[in-house]
Amino acid sequence: MDSNNTPPIIAIGASAGGLEAFEQFFTQVPANCSVAFVVIQHLDPNHQGMLPELLQRVTPLTVTQAGDRMKIAPNWVYVIPPNKDLSILHGKLHLLEPLAPKGLRLPIDSFFRALADDQHERATGVILSGMGSDGTLGLRAIKENAGLAVVQTPESAQFDSMPRSAINAGVADIVATPPELWGKILAYLQHSPRGLHAVPDIVLELKNQSALDQIVILLRERTGNDFLLYKKNTIYRRIERRMGLHQIESIAKYVRYLRENQQELDLLFKELLIGVTNFFRDPAVWEALKTDAIPELLAQYPAGKALRAWVAACSTGEEAYSLAIIFKEALAASQAPQPFKLQIFATDLDQDAIDKARQGLYPATIADDISAERLSRFFSKEGGGYRINKEIREMVIFAPHNVIMDPPFTKLDLLCCRNLLIYLSQELQKKLILLFHYALANQGILLLGNAETTGNTGHLFAVIDNKSRLYRRIGAPFPLDVDFPTKFFPIAPMTNDTDKTSSIANLQTLADQLLLQHFSPAAVLVNAGGDILYISGRTGKYLEPAAGKANWNIHAMAREGLRHELINALKKARSQVEAVHVAGLSVGTNGGSQIVNLTVQAITKPEALNGMLIVVFTDVAAAGAGSAIRKSPSATQKALQSELQQAREDLQSLREEMQTSQEELKSANEELQSTNEELQSTNEELTTSKEEMQSLNEELQTVNAELQVKVDDLSRASNDMNNLLNSMEIATIFLDNTLNIRRFTSHISHLFKVIAADVGRPLSDIVTDLDYPALQQDAQEVLRSLVFVEKQITARDSRWFKVRIMPYRTQDNLIDGVVITFIDISETKKLEAELRNSDEKTT
Repeated sequence: MDSNNTPPIIAIGASAGGLEAFEQFFTQVPANCSVAFVVIQHLDPNHQGMLPELLQRVTPLTVTQAGDRMKIAPNWVYVIPPNKDLSILHGKLHLLEPLAPKGLRLPIDSFFRALADDQHERATGVILSGMGSDGTLGLRAIKENAGLAVVQTPESAQFDSMPRSAINAGVADIVATPPELWGKILAYLQHSPRGLHAVPDIVLELKNQSALDQIVILLRERTGNDFLLYKKNTIYRRIERRMGLHQIESIAKYVRYLRENQQELDLLFKELLIGVTNFFRDPAVWEALKTDAIPELLAQYPAGKALRAWVAACSTGEEAYSLAIIFKEALAASQAPQPFKLQIFATDLDQDAIDKARQGLYPATIADDISAERLSRFFSKEGGGYRINKEIREMVIFAPHNVIMDPPFTKLDLLCCRNLLIYLSQELQKKLILLFHYALANQGILLLGNAETTGNTGHLFAVIDNKSRLYRRIGAPFPLDVDFPTKFFPIAPMTNDTDKTSSIANLQTLADQLLLQHFSPAAVLVNAGGDILYISGRTGKYLEPAAGKANWNIHAMAREGLRHELINALKKARSQVEAVHVAGLSVGTNGGSQIVNLTVQAITKPEALNGMLIVVFTDVAAAGAGSAIRKSPSATQKALQSELQQAREDLQSLREEMQTSQEELKSANEELQSTNEELQSTNEELTTSKEEMQSLNEELQTVNAELQVKVDDLSRASNDMNNLLNSMEIATIFLDNTLNIRRFTSHISHLFKVIAADVGRPLSDIVTDLDYPALQQDAQEVLRSLVFVEKQITARDSRWFKVRIMPYRTQDNLIDGVVITFIDISETKKLEAELRNSDEKTT
């Protein structure tokens, strides 16, 4: 265990149908398991909970209702009390008053998040049967902190909404039936360095560096993304978690497992990308952005402007949409007379997260993070969740993007990169801060996470709000050496022939690399369609990412002054062997221009590069004012004629392309019309289905109301029977067909030593004061013959009872046990004895 002796904590959340799942789970847990359990269930706030008593019947563990400041202990089960929220701090439970007395409550999400923040990788969350989606966001928080996320199989759940929500969100590490869950959790805890046998952090630092490098290489080969500059401890924790799930004891064995299982590489990649995000995380930060930073930004442009923002590492989009909502509110509060609009570029490395963000559909649990006013204004209810409104959705463009390896967006007015830098090394953090400075326009706003800063870059960023990590870009006093991202696209696998290497070859290779890095011009390798396959040198002055979805085509990325000539040069180079040279192009850069010579050459050898083209950019020093070469009028006229001829050829080519495009558009329009008719038909069918579902729902509500009336009737009948039996003062006991106790009246305690817990036990096991050894046989005979038996039986203290055994008949006239009544006739027997004695004396 850890230093404060807190055991591994397993939090279990359930709702409807959870009792059966709880019982199936806890029947498998032994008494000395060295683990603590916290049970979170949706409870009626107005009724006393019976869950602790019910669970105590099926488990040898000690079950208790959670109390305020209660210290977590191993081999205990803590159950949330009704009408309370539960949290945890430093291994102690804390009871909180609910935020709202009624309405949507999310106690599972709330406790899971608190457990993740408090116990980190030692936290385990389990989702069992239930309706809704409570627990999904909590499991995501646990997984972000390298904990274990466990879910019941939807098929085994009475209500599968909660398990299915967690599985669909991709946060489940283990999915199994309740009886199987404990065995799988125990196997993980026994193999995890942070589980039952926790390893001190000092040992974790002695991991095999070579094995880690091999894993990074395997990930790069599989995904194209390099994790070498990520913090080592972060990667270690993720790898250890995967090792624990597979019960792999050494990192070297895990490397071998990764080589043999490509799917595990994909899962590890996803593990490294896990990010916890929610709407308006750290509300004070967003309030500062709304009230201070954005109004100051708007004030800089009295004539209005189309602003640009970039949300890096946006995950599933909550942060990007939060920024859009905050901008809308700030713009409405400022009452700016001039038009402003904001275009947000939201990017992430995880394609699945980007796809979910584009949908803009979130579970109902976001109501815990968003005010009711914002929910009604910016969201619409859809199914079991909320969908972002169209006006906010259209402000955000989502695209997959690697902030470390892909070129940045530029000319930004606002850049938001929260809780990414904390996972990166110091070297990479400094590189990205310089890159962010380059991407932001002057006076642009930078927003970082609470644990992140701009470091020693006071000459680049001024502090707006240090607590909220809000900064403003200022102009650099000297040119910055920005290391622009470059991405390598391997054309062929690398070979390693150590036998042929020599000191001369190594020297030549090193010299070639030095020349390529520092003295060769910037160049890109493209295919026939203009898609960039390889980048050499720094091309940021000539190429920049286009707005919208990430596009690695050179025509889309070419800067102003280069695009038109580049189209002609590529077309010309594909039709000839010689290189195409275009000199003296003026290319627009950030705040200026650069004279560039362009060279395009088609490649025929080697065979692997056949059909590709190399585009080379060469800077030209600006010529002095007096060194311009005067051209003769005839030369000028020839140049103009040449340009006019080129323009005519381009115009003819454009006309042909336009005619082809018009024909394609006509065909596409016909197909769209056909598709529109099909969609209209589908919409009509869906409308009909919706009406049928509404009708069915109303019928179900009617049936439910009828059932509720019957339940009330049965409750009243049960109360009447109890009062009748108790008022008659006749000891009565009801037995089933196997003569086990089903029910009894309070007066039976004068004859049998029976208590409430004896229900279900055989009557023969109960101690009695009756002198009636044939009671069992008589009861069985009544069950066989259906003829009642009546006898007078003595008891201790000279008591007499009339015992009557009758069959128990149901409303369907079925025999379902026996009813035994005991009528006290002691006084009658006493009078009979006195009369008998009187008669004898008389005679």
